[in-house]
Amino acid sequence: MTDLRATETRHPGVVDIERWDDGRVLAALLGGQKRAVEAVEAVIPALASAAELAVRSLNQGGRLVYLAAGSPALIALGDALEIPQTYGEPAERFATILAGGLAITESLVGGPEDDGGQAERDVASAGVGAADCVVAISASGSTPYTLAGLAAARAAGAATVAIANNPGAPLLEGADVGIVLDTGPEIVAGSTRMGAGTAQKVALNMLSTLVALRLGHIHGGHMVSLRADNTKLRQRALRIVTDLSGADASAAARALAAADGAVKPAVLLASGDRDLDAASSRLLRHGGRLDRALDELSAVAVP
Repeated sequence: MTDLRATETRHPGVVDIERWDDGRVLAALLGGQKRAVEAVEAVIPALASAAELAVRSLNQGGRLVYLAAGSPALIALGDALEIPQTYGEPAERFATILAGGLAITESLVGGPEDDGGQAERDVASAGVGAADCVVAISASGSTPYTLAGLAAARAAGAATVAIANNPGAPLLEGADVGIVLDTGPEIVAGSTRMGAGTAQKVALNMLSTLVALRLGHIHGGHMVSLRADNTKLRQRALRIVTDLSGADASAAARALAAADGAVKPAVLLASGDRDLDAASSRLLRHGGRLDRALDELSAVAVP
């Protein structure tokens, strides 16, 4: 029978860790982190399937919804908050349903993890429906809040993705895509913020970045939909426009000013589009895809 609690078992190689010197302890902890990252490689096909579900939901007007409790909730919250800033997506398209709500950012307590009834109410309150894609994350894969929440989301017709760190975990049953990050025992037994959490963070980073790419927010290795709302990001926007258009910094700055700081139309303007209306229309015709808009502009420019 599969051990559903491998993340809770004691690591056999560290039974006398309190006697080790600092360097050996840190080396063991780093080894655990490396193994956690390696565990993600095995699930690349499943992550691609999950991204496909998420992109489909977002393209149909739905949301990507993260559902989690405890440490996975903190990791999920970070991902959901960063996507709009990095890729210019409306914040309401990336939602979170977290055991204990946003109060977990001030005090992380265990009790809400056990409240499946509250998860069902939270899913209903969030208005989860058939247009949405819900990604549920749990190290054990048996957290009552996460199990009940995912079941409620599935009953509401949402596309579902389950991420767990134990093979055979109940959370994986019935999900449209099940992702097993098999990180095994922690260096400190049960401390799943370590190896399991690292694997979850890496997996969510990969998932959300692939989603952003397929939504047209990445071009030539640049984040072309970023919100340039501070000095660092305004400087980054200028570098992006110069890199992608080949224009000098002065021309790129003029293009950004004409586009009110929006990178995609600024790239088109710096690449020779006649005015902001033409650049905006070109992007609209191609669903915001800069690569296709630039291809069209190049074709028009050819005599």
